[in-house]
Amino acid sequence: MILFISFSIRPGSALVLRILLINPNTTSTITDLIWQRVRRMVGETDVVLPVTARFGAAYISTRAAVAIAAHAGLDLLASHVHRCDAVYLACFGDPGLAALQEVSPVPVIGMLTSSCLAACERGKRFGIVTGGTNWKPMLTEMVAALGLSDRFAGVQTVVPTGDLIARDPEAALAGLADACELSRTQDGADVVILGGAALAGLAARLQPRLSIPVICSVETGMQAVIASARGKRSRARREREPIATTGLSPELEHFLGTPPD
Repeated sequence: MILFISFSIRPGSALVLRILLINPNTTSTITDLIWQRVRRMVGETDVVLPVTARFGAAYISTRAAVAIAAHAGLDLLASHVHRCDAVYLACFGDPGLAALQEVSPVPVIGMLTSSCLAACERGKRFGIVTGGTNWKPMLTEMVAALGLSDRFAGVQTVVPTGDLIARDPEAALAGLADACELSRTQDGADVVILGGAALAGLAARLQPRLSIPVICSVETGMQAVIASARGKRSRARREREPIATTGLSPELEHFLGTPPD
């Protein structure tokens, strides 16, 4: 697990926001990639705490990996949410989002959900472009679960998975640009989400090549997190029942078994 803390405090000023950024896979370089991209989006007195799953898949690309990532995300929440104002689930599949929202004392924002909602505000029909062919059926199901199928043009994928794209983004740009144009010409999208934590920052590089607006899922999710965190103090505190568990980490077992303060 890695933990980066980004803050700059001016004399006499107080911290404005503390945002927990959860990477539910075990690849710390992806955590760092996301953190580098979003830290410039918060105020100079804000704190971003990026954490990496201590168990699970190195790269999430199957339903089994998504299920394990949901557990890993809960584990990270239990260990790090104290004194935070909002949580960013920084994985495009939103693994365990509903469970995190159920038990978290602060708002939890998912990358996929926030990106889809933002895309609906930008256009009539949105498409998704991502790395890894396994994601096409999974994302189609996830968008349907959000109730957005009537606004959804479909998924276009490139063969390299997100982790491979992160290692050599330059080599993936042409294929991603072609996939974005296919989303427009073949699927009928008028806005495209470039989905995936590992693709952070590539939307801005692709946009000049495209005839369709492209949304960065990483940045869009962070914008939603900041907005949610700033509205946190006006929210009613959520009550939840303690959960008796066995075999979990001590932190998660205590967190689930203890009523909110």
